[in-house]
Amino acid sequence: MTNASENTLISRRETLGGAAATLALGAIAAPAVSAPKEARQPNILYIMADDLGYADLSCYGRRDFETPVLDRLAAQGLRFTDAYANSAVCTATRVGLITGRYQYRLPVGLEEPLAFRQNIGLPPAHPTLPSLLAKAGYRTSLIGKWHLGSLPDFDPLKSGYQTFWGIRSGGVDYYTHATSNGEPDLWDGPTPVEKTGYLTDLLADRAIAEIREASAAKAPWFMSLHFTAPHWPWEGPSDASESARIAGSKDPKALFHFDGGSAAIYAAMVRRLDYQVGRVLDALRKAGAEQDTIVVFTSDNGGERFSDTWPFSGRKTELLEGGLRIPAIVRWPGVTRAGTTSNAQIISMDWLPTFLAAAGSTPDSAHLTDGIDIRPALSGQALPQRTLFWRYKNHAQRAARRGNLKYLKIGDNEFLFDVDADPLERANLKEREPARFIELKAAWEAWNADMLPIDPQSYTHGFGPSELADHFRVD
Repeated sequence: MTNASENTLISRRETLGGAAATLALGAIAAPAVSAPKEARQPNILYIMADDLGYADLSCYGRRDFETPVLDRLAAQGLRFTDAYANSAVCTATRVGLITGRYQYRLPVGLEEPLAFRQNIGLPPAHPTLPSLLAKAGYRTSLIGKWHLGSLPDFDPLKSGYQTFWGIRSGGVDYYTHATSNGEPDLWDGPTPVEKTGYLTDLLADRAIAEIREASAAKAPWFMSLHFTAPHWPWEGPSDASESARIAGSKDPKALFHFDGGSAAIYAAMVRRLDYQVGRVLDALRKAGAEQDTIVVFTSDNGGERFSDTWPFSGRKTELLEGGLRIPAIVRWPGVTRAGTTSNAQIISMDWLPTFLAAAGSTPDSAHLTDGIDIRPALSGQALPQRTLFWRYKNHAQRAARRGNLKYLKIGDNEFLFDVDADPLERANLKEREPARFIELKAAWEAWNADMLPIDPQSYTHGFGPSELADHFRVD
């Protein structure tokens, strides 16, 4: 099918229940997934969206459009309700994901996100999820967004990925594949790529080719498929003219697209993502690898301008639940049960120990993980209670969650919330529950003492009243 015909099928101008949804659902209309046919190291397909809000999938409550492919994936596996990102922005979460550790242990993890400093990135010598899986015999690939440092010092191929096809920066135009300074940023390993097409489609095409090639080999494989959708700029699969307008602008911030976007365009972006995930999952089935592959779909942080984060408040760059709580769906044949949900509290850095355990391996002994193996939760069991911690430089934000309680500090204001009973974080319990407030705050202080101090030179992103009208009280 050509890109033009796909554009017609899932144009944002169609009704939401039209042919696109039917086609996307049909793309993976396979029999229910059963247990693996033989004992072996499972393949791992880790799919991460960019800035996707908690309720941006219809299986998580999106009200104005549907995501039939990912809804079906959730019906075939397990859906987490209390999954968290390591950070409220992308670079920091990606550090936590790839190292299995709190990002605040590395200088690159203090960037929120990595933006202007060329001398900071993920140290090539640091053990990573792909490097450890490669040692366990896996073929490893990154398709999509890197955002952990620039050439020549930092590179996916220096950090355990054996192949890389995608972008190195934090965001590019979906059609020109250029950064905010106009430089092209699409790569095949170390080689720049000139390729026409909508980026979400191109990444899916490359992932499908890699699945076919990897599945034909004897070795198990690990693929990080890091889509840029639905990150700005707000361009759907029928919005090439908007891309041209942005490219012709003299505003250096044009790519951030504060003068563009709409709910309909955002819907088109997410539905296109859903459709292309369906093509990837269909390729997995056709390659005969569906039974032997763990599939994870999640996001790198909470939603941005057009996202739905209900029932939470807050968004990307904020340690309110809307900035941290993310969708997370897992289909692991023989482990997850179809159509189940879990309220286990998991976080991005848990995937490293979990995937290594699935591969029969362990984390590097000199770089012990802060995450945990969440396989018990995947099979329907409880996880031991622990405390999860965050900090964010903008507005001196702090957060910790233990059980149903959350400690939150923004500027000089401190809170204690019961996020199970009060997911909007409205009722401050710090005066009604002083002992528990003091205890959780002290736990945050003790944890923070073990992290790197905040770097006064690091970048931190946040929204203000000049960008978002609903932040009119934010200085």
